[in-house]
Amino acid sequence: MTRRVKTSIYIDGELWERLKERARSRSVEISRYLEDLIREELDSEIVDALGELIDEEVIELDFEPVRAGGTVSDLVREMRDERGSSLSRHQRHN
Repeated sequence: MTRRVKTSIYIDGELWERLKERARSRSVEISRYLEDLIREELDSEIVDALGELIDEEVIELDFEPVRAGGTVSDLVREMRDERGSSLSRHQRHN
């Protein structure tokens, strides 16, 4: 298990309430929800950096466009669900 750190931050009160409500609506503790958001943001920076490397190498990527809307968390969950469904279908056919 990773070491957990207790921290204090100052954040707009209205923004904090909206964040807590979003975590509640997903039945997730606020700490876990914030960790997920931070992790996803850092992961997206890695993806951006890899994208820059790919651009430099002029490598073509084959991907399906994603629709805008929702949060990064929603998008990642949706993509994981789609990947899980795809893997399940593949395993049933083999």
